[in-house]
Amino acid sequence: MAGDYYDILGVSRSADKEEIKRAYRRLARKFHPDVNKDPGAEERFKEINRAYEVLSDPEVKARYDRFGEAGVGSAAGAGYQDFSDLGGFADIFESFFSGFSTGMGQQSRRRAGPVRGDDLRLDLKLDFREAVFGGEKEIRISHLETCMVCKGIGAKPGTQPRVCPTCSGAGQVRRATRTPFGSFTQVSVCPTCNGNGQVIEDKCDSCGGSGQKQEAKKLKITIPAGVDNGTRLRVSGEGDAGQRGGPAGDLYVYLFVNEDAKFQRDGINILSEVKISYLQAILGDRIEVETVDGPVEVVINPGTQPNTVLTLEDRGVPRLGNSASRGDHLLTIQIDIPTRINTEEREHLEKLAKIRGDRLSKGGGIEGFLGGLFRG
Repeated sequence: MAGDYYDILGVSRSADKEEIKRAYRRLARKFHPDVNKDPGAEERFKEINRAYEVLSDPEVKARYDRFGEAGVGSAAGAGYQDFSDLGGFADIFESFFSGFSTGMGQQSRRRAGPVRGDDLRLDLKLDFREAVFGGEKEIRISHLETCMVCKGIGAKPGTQPRVCPTCSGAGQVRRATRTPFGSFTQVSVCPTCNGNGQVIEDKCDSCGGSGQKQEAKKLKITIPAGVDNGTRLRVSGEGDAGQRGGPAGDLYVYLFVNEDAKFQRDGINILSEVKISYLQAILGDRIEVETVDGPVEVVINPGTQPNTVLTLEDRGVPRLGNSASRGDHLLTIQIDIPTRINTEEREHLEKLAKIRGDRLSKGGGIEGFLGGLFRG
């Protein structure tokens, strides 16, 4: 066989038995021909098995370390070795054959036990302020609940399921399968009872024998303050009911926030804009602006420039999980420059231009401060 056995398994020469075992399990799952259909997978799988046969046996491994391939020859055997020391070797083939037996006469009876119900997902839209401040929200869901008539058994009241005649209650059927790597007993779910190990002859009229019914219900859930798009809330036990006494699944509520006409969100900060006149920007003023908390008075300092950002502290979004801590409201000032002015406004502005020493252009406009107003 070409190649170093340590390299084949991807382990160092100092690797212990557990490392070698883990490496083998990982590679066996990857290259088993029933899973990997690449042309070279079968040969690679044989190499992996041969490497494990040698390195998993301390005596054979010692000879290999000392003499190489010549030291082991056929000592490791031509076929599969006893993999009982591998502990979970059967798990490798569970994904290939849905379970297997080594043909030693051991019969695995796997009556299906309790099964947890499925988790459910609900998408919920929130208004901007609902996401900021949270609160209670009523939702309506449809999920599977345990049938109250048969108590989840699926049989008519007064009757009981009986042992499946096909699998004798095992929930599985077995058949022998020969592969290039040995004989295995393939295990699959019993087609008669679908793995339950029982069959119901007199089905419950209410649920049709399933033991579950689709029911709609209303729930009140709490929306924490500060949630955002994609926030996921878990409502325990409100998914589909379990089977055979298994627990119910959970309900996962995914939140999506509607856009707001006035506000935008940047993390825990809120962004908005406000327009003021050019005179307010020049002279300063006190104005009222809208926040998520309601109207707030803001001071516009004289000489405020376009795109000035004012910070309104603690007027932003509560930090998720700590509503006592809030972001800020960042207010961008936009200055409204009129495109047209009347005669009286023009006269006053021309006087102001002369006072400031702004020079009138020949085209009738003013060069410098407020020049744009005269080009309207």
